[in-house]
Amino acid sequence: MLRQPIISMLAHVDHGKTSILDKIRQTVVAQKEAGAITQHVSASEVPIEVVKKICRKIIERYHIELKIPGLLFIDLPGHEAFTSLRERSGALADLGVLVIDVMQGIQNQTIESINILKQHRVPFVVAANKIDLIEGWVPQDTYSFTESFNRQNERTKRLLDERLYEIIGRLAEYGFNAERFDRITDPTKQVMVFPLSAKTGEGLAEFLLYIAGLSQKYLEENLKLEVSGPAKGSILEVKEDRWLGTT
Repeated sequence: MLRQPIISMLAHVDHGKTSILDKIRQTVVAQKEAGAITQHVSASEVPIEVVKKICRKIIERYHIELKIPGLLFIDLPGHEAFTSLRERSGALADLGVLVIDVMQGIQNQTIESINILKQHRVPFVVAANKIDLIEGWVPQDTYSFTESFNRQNERTKRLLDERLYEIIGRLAEYGFNAERFDRITDPTKQVMVFPLSAKTGEGLAEFLLYIAGLSQKYLEENLKLEVSGPAKGSILEVKEDRWLGTT
């Protein structure tokens, strides 16, 4: 039996990590948060059926078989006051997703998140969010980045690549060899960068499929589940509840 990989979402404030999960879940959690900033830990279970639905065209084209039962995302607060919480989650994650606003690039909490991932040696990918804000970008009715990118004009393609390589250049300063996912030559030595839009859903197909595929291929030993003995858990957050007390 294989369990779901635990995926920790890390980002600077308002770079869109909750919105990415909202688009996958088709919910409006981000809009309900105070100041649109995540104030507490949120765990989102994405069944493999949802992944298959979003990635259907690519799965059928390349005859991909997914064996894991789904993905478990932990969405953590991006505000600097929650540093210790992010560190605890980083230590528990099988895989990290570093969400970066493609227009703003690497910011203070992004650097903090990079250091957490390095410290705990968590393999991670980059979600370069908000590609719909690139000048001239025309949203397409598809979850596939490749499909949408091929329909953009040459100037818009160039502008997006310029933004991406600014991020890739900054990641190199921290010792990471990163590249756009479809230009990767060795996924064990390079960090995959997935351009996407939480607003339109473009890019979610490749993002989810590669995360599921990478987890299945490279983390299989970690994901093997032995259902025996007492359960173990880790406390991520403690708060005072008016009715329940310490929770």
